[in-house]
Amino acid sequence: MTATEWRSFFLYLQGLNFRATHPASNNTFRTMLNSDKNKAITIKGNHFSDLSGFYGEVSLVLMKDTDWKVGTLDGFDDILYGGFGVFESGEEVEIVWKDSQKSKEDLGLEATRHFYENKIRQGKPFNVELIQQKLDELTSGNGQTLFEILIEIIESHKNITLILN
Repeated sequence: MTATEWRSFFLYLQGLNFRATHPASNNTFRTMLNSDKNKAITIKGNHFSDLSGFYGEVSLVLMKDTDWKVGTLDGFDDILYGGFGVFESGEEVEIVWKDSQKSKEDLGLEATRHFYENKIRQGKPFNVELIQQKLDELTSGNGQTLFEILIEIIESHKNITLILN
């Protein structure tokens, strides 16, 4: 083991931020661990103001060094299974969503209404009847906003702990 690898390993055990260079690929990587030794990933709500921006942010923090980018709710759910991107399948992960109140407002009622209306306008391949039902539920006060849907998706992964800040 090189001196850099030993230092990185030591810092890993300490649960601190570290920077190391993998000798084979010469890529620099950064890992953050929380106090429980789980990998910590931060979504910064002040980096985006709509769903497209959210996809860009999570692509940046979850899919580093990959060509694939998140672009749908299903795609977001898929990457949370791990195995590609920044964590492995089943690995314990802590997601800290900073400025989550801003995101709650940005991805609230109006953004969700616009999201559903666009799907209805596009028609196939979308199930227009189901989307209209979801839009009706939303406007009657019984449906989920995009923010609530994203939270539900994250919380459905038992290996992920979500912290809203």
